[in-house]
Amino acid sequence: MIVRRRPFGQNYAWVVAAVTFLALLSAAGLRSAPGVLLQPLHDAFGWDRGRLSAGAAIGIFLYGLVGPFAAALMQTLGLKRTLLTGLVLMSASTGLSLLMTAPWHYLLTWGVLSGLGSGAVALSMGATVVNRWFQARRGLVMGLLSASTATGSLIFLPGMAALAEGSGWRAVATAVALVTAAMVPLVLFLMPERPADIGQPPYGASEVEPAPPRGRARDAVALALGVLARGMRTPAFWLLFATFFVCGFTTNGLVGTHLISLCGDRGMALVQAGMLLAAMGVFDMIGTTASGWLTDRYDPRKLLFVYYGLRGLSLMALPFLDFNAVSLGVFAVFYGLDWLATVPPTVRLSTETFGERDGPILFGWVAFGHQIGAASAAFGAGVLRELQGRYLESFVIAGVLAVLAAFAALAIRRAGDAPRRTAAA
Repeated sequence: MIVRRRPFGQNYAWVVAAVTFLALLSAAGLRSAPGVLLQPLHDAFGWDRGRLSAGAAIGIFLYGLVGPFAAALMQTLGLKRTLLTGLVLMSASTGLSLLMTAPWHYLLTWGVLSGLGSGAVALSMGATVVNRWFQARRGLVMGLLSASTATGSLIFLPGMAALAEGSGWRAVATAVALVTAAMVPLVLFLMPERPADIGQPPYGASEVEPAPPRGRARDAVALALGVLARGMRTPAFWLLFATFFVCGFTTNGLVGTHLISLCGDRGMALVQAGMLLAAMGVFDMIGTTASGWLTDRYDPRKLLFVYYGLRGLSLMALPFLDFNAVSLGVFAVFYGLDWLATVPPTVRLSTETFGERDGPILFGWVAFGHQIGAASAAFGAGVLRELQGRYLESFVIAGVLAVLAAFAALAIRRAGDAPRRTAAA
């Protein structure tokens, strides 16, 4: 194997983490765009919110379903190739949407194709990078990478909202296509496959780990399904899956897709609502990074109990707020700190249960539960809004589910509570 040296020694792992952060940021920005496009597409084509919500739900669903298979592809075909394929597909699908004239075009581009592409650039990819490139500071790095998904969903929203308001939906689609395309050269030139490829051990380790032999692409399906079969035999998997279902339901499914529309119902302009979500993105960066730091030090189950409990209470309170600057500002800070703080503890529990090799794939399946929850909320809240003319019931249901998830998290058994289950190689 040819070893191509890179600067910074072991610290080059942070360069890889930075590229991964940006890739996750771009994928999350793509996945948040349907929330901005909801009203402009309705105005431009007359398509109803239920149909548009179905497109968003398909994209979210596939984003989650592809995750575990993409994580397995990273073990067989390679991390870099899988990531590049996803980025190219993301850019192509959003670019093609500029030609759409019928609802099924929207379902195909922003739903199916973008869902497949973004699924290769999901949190399971972040977990693979963390386990491969870091021996120390894993919780902190996973917190940073987790923050990028919500930050990308939220900080781009004011810009996309301004584009949609000033130049129409096509400007948003063009911007997303260009941003995802710009990531391709960064990954191509700055991301080695493994630390051993640059002659370095993982960050915090003392020895270079030899790269395992690369498998065939079709082996990824058997690997992903095998990990799922082992996971389904453990109560921990089902509890992680259920709690992360609620995480998706209460974040990008409900709030990420419908908060702007809710604010519009209460008289707020599109750009103002986008700014609210952007503020939440800033605080998410703080909260999720802090959660990673805490996960390195405290019981992740207790952290999940706090996160889900507080989230549920805030969601149940939101529809009853006055929607003035003060009340929404408090909600943005409170909810933003909690947005994806659940990810680092969930990744740690997945790795403890299934080991460093299979843990990212298992987390991919757990993250699929996240996206099923998100798709359910994206579609269900849209339908309820069309039928009842309000979002009250959707937010109350989400709040109750989050409180239940808080108690479910405490029931998860850790490696120290029982003999550790080591996944088969």
